[in-house]
Amino acid sequence: MSEDIRRMLQEAVQVQEALFDHVDLIQQIAATITAALRSGHKILLCGNGGSAADAQHVAAELLGRFARERASWPALALTTNSSVMTAVANDYDFDRIFARQVEGLAVAGDIVVGISTSGTSPNIIRALETARAKGCITIGFTGETGGRLKDISDLCFRAPSTQTPHTQEAHIVVWHVICELVERDLAAA
Repeated sequence: MSEDIRRMLQEAVQVQEALFDHVDLIQQIAATITAALRSGHKILLCGNGGSAADAQHVAAELLGRFARERASWPALALTTNSSVMTAVANDYDFDRIFARQVEGLAVAGDIVVGISTSGTSPNIIRALETARAKGCITIGFTGETGGRLKDISDLCFRAPSTQTPHTQEAHIVVWHVICELVERDLAAA
């Protein structure tokens, strides 16, 4: 069993080391979020399952705080209102649970983030398509292949893994880096 544990940990470390190849993109995503927040726009995030938890986590880091005391920034996980999600799923379709919220909450210049390890989740794709139609900036977080999400994202971080657990691990590491960069830039102003 200890060899299995070592192998699993080594696989995780290899994915984390591969993140160094994405430094420029990470910096670009952080700068885009910083600029949007600085100009009074908000960040809307969505995902399914573990990616829904990541959307909530990132929204909390931006709205609350990451590592230092500072002003609160407008960030919202579209995954948290069960009444809205079940009403939209029931009255329309599950594929519209996030798109409908983007329709009602987003304005041009806001950022809509779709998190999907496969990049193929229909409800995430619809949310970003709706965001683009409204003039929002779209950011995707996916696994290595990117799926359809890579094609409809203005910026797309594709974790260097095809395995969902390692993709999710890479996502949260990158989000923590982004949150620290955003907070450092905006809190210093």
